Amino acid sequence: MVNTAPARESIKRMTYFSDFTPEAITGDRILAAIDVGTNSIHMVVVKIQPDLPAFSIIDREKETVRLGNFDESTKELTQEAIDRAVAALRRCCDIAASLQAEEIIAVATSAVREASNGQAFIERVYQEVGLVVNLISGTEEARRIYLGVLSGMEFNGQPHAIIDIGGGSTELVLGTGEPHRYLSSTKVGAVRLTAQFITSNPISDLEFTALRAYVRGMLELPVRELRQQLAPNEPMRLIGTSGTIECLAALTAYKRLNLVPEPLNGYQITYEDLSKLVEELRRATFTERLAMPEMSPRRAEIIVAGAVILHEAMGLLNANSITICERALREGVVVDWMLTHSLIEDRMQYQKSVRQRHVLKTAHKYKVLLDRSERVARFAMNLFEQTHGSLHTWGTLEQELLWAAAILHNCGHFVSHSNHHKHSYYLIRNGELLGYTETELEVIANIARYHRRSGPKKKHENFRNLPTRYHRQMVTQLSALLRIAVALDRRGIGAVNSIHCYFDAEAHVLHLNVVPSHAGEGCASELWNLSYKKEYFEQVFEAKLEARLVS
Repeated sequence: MVNTAPARESIKRMTYFSDFTPEAITGDRILAAIDVGTNSIHMVVVKIQPDLPAFSIIDREKETVRLGNFDESTKELTQEAIDRAVAALRRCCDIAASLQAEEIIAVATSAVREASNGQAFIERVYQEVGLVVNLISGTEEARRIYLGVLSGMEFNGQPHAIIDIGGGSTELVLGTGEPHRYLSSTKVGAVRLTAQFITSNPISDLEFTALRAYVRGMLELPVRELRQQLAPNEPMRLIGTSGTIECLAALTAYKRLNLVPEPLNGYQITYEDLSKLVEELRRATFTERLAMPEMSPRRAEIIVAGAVILHEAMGLLNANSITICERALREGVVVDWMLTHSLIEDRMQYQKSVRQRHVLKTAHKYKVLLDRSERVARFAMNLFEQTHGSLHTWGTLEQELLWAAAILHNCGHFVSHSNHHKHSYYLIRNGELLGYTETELEVIANIARYHRRSGPKKKHENFRNLPTRYHRQMVTQLSALLRIAVALDRRGIGAVNSIHCYFDAEAHVLHLNVVPSHAGEGCASELWNLSYKKEYFEQVFEAKLEARLVS
């Protein structure tokens, strides 16, 4: 019997590849987006109006679970923090269901990225809550923050720097509303630095000096790189997102106006006012900070470190003020969903192709012979489409991951010809391709890794890194298709023009007709390589492959 893809999980999968036809979307849609952060879990539930296109927020939820309180001896998420997070995510899902959300998209950031048991946490959430949590890199987090801010503010083509201070990391972005100029994620966050530097109450002068020096040292490089993307004397406006910055804005507003504006969106903090506030916060005890307006116990614990991060960043950027934007990562997740479902065709249309553009950019970086890789990718796409329903049941997303692997399968030659397939895995996995989750990057890298030599084995660490049997099956089958596609361009000269497949279900034979590019071309090398590579293909799909040259 022919192997087919395992039954799909209940969570819907998103479509990104612009060459494919997206699902038709009509009428209002309810979507929930969850940000599993180092300090808090945030959820936003939105109503999307595809005909505009726009979305309106119908509910916000937040719970401080402090995932970033690592066990210092093991660098693991603590059991208590995991329990709090699982309970919070269960409540979020219940609320989303009560509001009739048709889909819940969850992303995890710094704490889960770095924890040695981060994957175990993701698996527990899926088992107990039924929610897929997608791990994203720091730069991908920055990109989605950019999308979220753009959904709530007009940049009018002028440079804006965005700073988002989280519990474990700080993201810096530079953009004009068009493609971003700069993205970075730095491991300085309010929870992380509080645990590392603050033991006294109030913070001692020695600890405060060490904290400021560390933050400045960590931010100097990303700030310098960001400023290098500006023309000489080009003006820049600074935008701040995140709960930490909103809390600091509320404190300065209360001092100036004796009230906290509602909403805070658009409110400005001056560098002078922030400097005064930092001095007040550093001299206050926990109890005194807790008595300040808009201050929760959890926020009071970490606000000194958060204030120092913002103060040092503004100083390095020579920013006289910062404007608050209440939209950030979770709203960016919504915008990304709208882009991938072809709901945004205007000013952010360029973001729709971010995945393809960054695959091609990475190919260029590692000097991939693009004409050859594009031929291999075309053959892989043809094989995928012509065997769909007979040898496999993978869909649009999996086809896109196969395309990315086909384009980048030979990038390992940049390191060395020997074992270049293994080098390809490393370069793809660590290249921070934008637009992909960490799991998707792992899949792409593994497919490329197995385009030659031995097939996937459980003893291979990279194969074990795949989170589920579903993903391992995906890599096994798609890498088998890629091997055939690579064989069809054995000499790299484009000898094969096209292929046509049909499957004889009764005999379990896939007939592959190979059409040469030029009359009289025998394609002997390609046919020989096919006969060599087909053994793995036949094992995976439990079907014979018979290839013949046709005119």
